[in-house]
Amino acid sequence: MDYGTMPTNWSMTSLLQMPAGSTRTYIGRKGINGMQIIGITELTEACLINPLMRSGPIWSGTCSLNIDMLSLFQHRWILVYGMFAAISWNCTDSTSKDISWILGPFEKLDSVNPILGPSDTLKFHCPVLDSLIGWAEKDVFNPAVVTKDDTVCMVFRAEDMIGKYHGTSRLGLAMSSNGYHFIAASNPILYPDHDSMFLLEWEGGIEDPRVVEREDGLFVMTYTAYDGDRARLCVASSPDLRHWTKHGLVLGDQHKDTWSKAGAIVCSIEEGRLKATQIDGRYWMYWGDKHVYACTSKDLIHWDPVYANDGELHIVFGPRKGFFDSDLVEPGPSPILTADGIVLLYNSRNAEMLGDDDLPAFTYSAGQILLDKDDPLQVLDRTDSYFIRPDRPYEISGQIDQVVFIQGMVIFQDHWWLYYGTADSKIAVATAPFDD
Repeated sequence: MDYGTMPTNWSMTSLLQMPAGSTRTYIGRKGINGMQIIGITELTEACLINPLMRSGPIWSGTCSLNIDMLSLFQHRWILVYGMFAAISWNCTDSTSKDISWILGPFEKLDSVNPILGPSDTLKFHCPVLDSLIGWAEKDVFNPAVVTKDDTVCMVFRAEDMIGKYHGTSRLGLAMSSNGYHFIAASNPILYPDHDSMFLLEWEGGIEDPRVVEREDGLFVMTYTAYDGDRARLCVASSPDLRHWTKHGLVLGDQHKDTWSKAGAIVCSIEEGRLKATQIDGRYWMYWGDKHVYACTSKDLIHWDPVYANDGELHIVFGPRKGFFDSDLVEPGPSPILTADGIVLLYNSRNAEMLGDDDLPAFTYSAGQILLDKDDPLQVLDRTDSYFIRPDRPYEISGQIDQVVFIQGMVIFQDHWWLYYGTADSKIAVATAPFDD
């Protein structure tokens, strides 16, 4: 077992003015602001884990400590070295954890970011309002991407300045030959209209697209219909990314009133491009924005929810206390079928309490999870920390502060290109070398 790197600059955390005879122990955690105090409840949970060592010196040199307890809690080693003091440090269990499946590292393209933002020049005649509006005036964010004819094609969410619920959302199309300079089409490609979906899409609109290509070249999009009260996951298809047919609810009428969104369809890498792929004769989709659930399909249009033995929707994975993803988890871009398993890059939000102390409350960052390719409901591994977080001004401040929301990814020019929304206001990109 690798016990990681113990802190060399540590200090004792002693109890001040404790009642006589008290055996309460505080834990010292090194943070960006120095030593922080963790309460008794965390130590109690730590004690429930089997101690790995009970006595003996931990290191030699300038310091030598006698261990009273060494336990693993929330991926940190907890060392209690007396009745009233302890230290902790990150666990780096390199002997038992293979991280070669993780994609990245990703680097934000600061020289060009943000690559797309609001525009007051994009106008179209709204069929519902029966008037000319600026459909992308307020915010532009949360993009889907695919490649076609050596071009990166982006489907993005845009909000106007006049609709309820922070502006009505519509989906636009933008093209780029280099991955970062995009030209948007004048009209949106998917929007609320006087059709069978009107009551589910108005007045909140159409949000958060994710697009995949089927083996026969058909493009399939999952998106969120929002009526101002409830989000519902929907599906549409197109032969050319410009003309779309709405196919209705992903979960069907039996879940018409179930809050649902963020449908990410599993893809494989075929000749340097991502295409929807089947596993044992079925396509798989992960969805949800508190916990992550699953659906399967034979044609990408009609979907069947996956249920647990108790008849409830099957939870694949969810939030974790004490981590960056402590409040909610939500699928990002299309999961990738690899030799190691299914790699899903996912969005998360940090809880106000019992979250990651190094992140502000409600911060949206992103992690990665590995699922079994033979049993896509089985989690094999999961990153302990985020791989991308808000740390640029346009990610920290906007319509919603502290948001990096990953949603589209392609292979382009021998790199992974990861596109994400920034503070629900603009779009940026990060890249990583692609190794087939």
